Amino acid sequence: MRKKVKRSLIILCIGMISTALLLSGCSGSGKTSGGGSTAESSGDDTKPITLSVFMDAPGQQPTADNKIYKLIKEKTGVSLNMEFLVGDLQQKLGVMIAGGDYPDLISGNDKLINAGAYIPLEDLIEKYAPNLKKHYAEVWNQMKDPKDGHIYVLPSYGVYTGSVHDTTYQGPGFYLQKDVLKEMGYPTPKTLEEYFDIIAKYKAKHPDMIGFETLNFDWRVFPLQNAPEHLSGHPNDGGVIVDNNKAQIFADKDIAKTYYKKLNEVNAQGLLDKEAFVQNYDQYLAKIASGRVIGMFDQHWNFQDGENSLISQGKIGSTYVGFPLMYPGAKEYYRDRGGLNLNRGFGISVKAKDPVRIIKFMDALMTEDWQKTLQWGIKGEDYEVKEDGTFYRTPEQRKNADNNTWKLANKADSFFGYMPKMQGSYSDGNATDPGTQPQEFYDSLKPYDQEILKAYNHKTWAEFFKEPGPNPVYFPAYTIILEDGSAAQLASTKLNDLSVKYLPKAIMASPSEFDSVWQDYVNQIHKLDIKAYEDRMNEQIQWRIKNWSSK
Repeated sequence: MRKKVKRSLIILCIGMISTALLLSGCSGSGKTSGGGSTAESSGDDTKPITLSVFMDAPGQQPTADNKIYKLIKEKTGVSLNMEFLVGDLQQKLGVMIAGGDYPDLISGNDKLINAGAYIPLEDLIEKYAPNLKKHYAEVWNQMKDPKDGHIYVLPSYGVYTGSVHDTTYQGPGFYLQKDVLKEMGYPTPKTLEEYFDIIAKYKAKHPDMIGFETLNFDWRVFPLQNAPEHLSGHPNDGGVIVDNNKAQIFADKDIAKTYYKKLNEVNAQGLLDKEAFVQNYDQYLAKIASGRVIGMFDQHWNFQDGENSLISQGKIGSTYVGFPLMYPGAKEYYRDRGGLNLNRGFGISVKAKDPVRIIKFMDALMTEDWQKTLQWGIKGEDYEVKEDGTFYRTPEQRKNADNNTWKLANKADSFFGYMPKMQGSYSDGNATDPGTQPQEFYDSLKPYDQEILKAYNHKTWAEFFKEPGPNPVYFPAYTIILEDGSAAQLASTKLNDLSVKYLPKAIMASPSEFDSVWQDYVNQIHKLDIKAYEDRMNEQIQWRIKNWSSK
């Protein structure tokens, strides 16, 4: 299951933008095919143009007077007509592919790549986008599609420069509300038993709370499906675990059965949300935002919007801290170095009106000046600069950044979350966003959050998880493409379908029936061509080791 990481914060000095604007795009004509673009530049880099954009997650439209989008339009001539996902993603993509009616920019998706929805980008980048070429230079080969060598999507996350400071944590974990931790005396659960004991005791005192929450909807099934790999000491490789560079599914293994048997017990105790398996993503976020959920396993970015709502409401105690629960004897591997999120970004569609203008626009936003605007904001409005050049925010500016309504009028997160972005630090030493500027991060914390960190003797949320070592060369395996219609893709899809059906059934069964339901699930898995799926994953892991090792 894919990992996506969440949207950044914003900034900049307006007076410095002009140099970035020279690269902001030009109009032309022609489409790319095969090896790249045949489009030519008209030489007009700021002629007004509206780009249609589809993003594969729910979101809110920015206000009509949003200052960042106005600035983008003023300096580049580009306006954005953004469409956010409503309903089921696979259904939306199916309709889009069947009709061949694509917007100019589409968020990356393996299904769209397999359907031929994107144009190759490498020639466009080589000819028109020096900033993008420089940004992706160290990962250029990783971005190429294994089957034809083309680049179709520009990854939004996973390229780092300068110093990198982990402060926040966006990855997988077993989360608990801060109010729960405080009332329970700041426990540090290390096992499933300890974790659910905390939930049971807290819910006994607060019966209106939801004990444990999960999600089993659309492509966002990882809150339900991925926990066993982390409990057993593996990183986030999606539907497989990889040992000694060899992948295998874990859905039918004891590491999975142990977890779901525990959820079966939790359900029998009345601690699991009774609506968990019939709710959609919006409903899941609404429950998080209500402040009624004690805990859940999830990736932080996936429930961030619900937590942002809590912050806007001033309910800091209802926000969450993650813990790396482990099976006995397993070694922790929750936190990773954020591998390149292949095929998770924007691609230019085959129906794009002006690929050259689009790539030049994207290239312009890869200058440091624009990145500071998009990630920090406007100098003097959203951040300040000390005499030594260090960026910081005032209490009022931090308060604004926590306000969802303010963000819709003053930030471009909805679009920028999918765009290529700098991560780490800029050439002047400032972190690329406020959340990773160490002192700004700590100063921006509410007193309640500082109290929580002090109780655990930590200075950042990342410290609750073991610092990661270097990523394996292949990592992450979930970015390996399974071609549509292939035996591997069919096996993967059917395995997911079985999991979506049988896991809720096993969890909600009476404890005496769990083993029977589980065995039925395993028997159904073994009827699939799992070998084709595992063979494809292993073939590509070896391909990556061979082709990426020197990069």
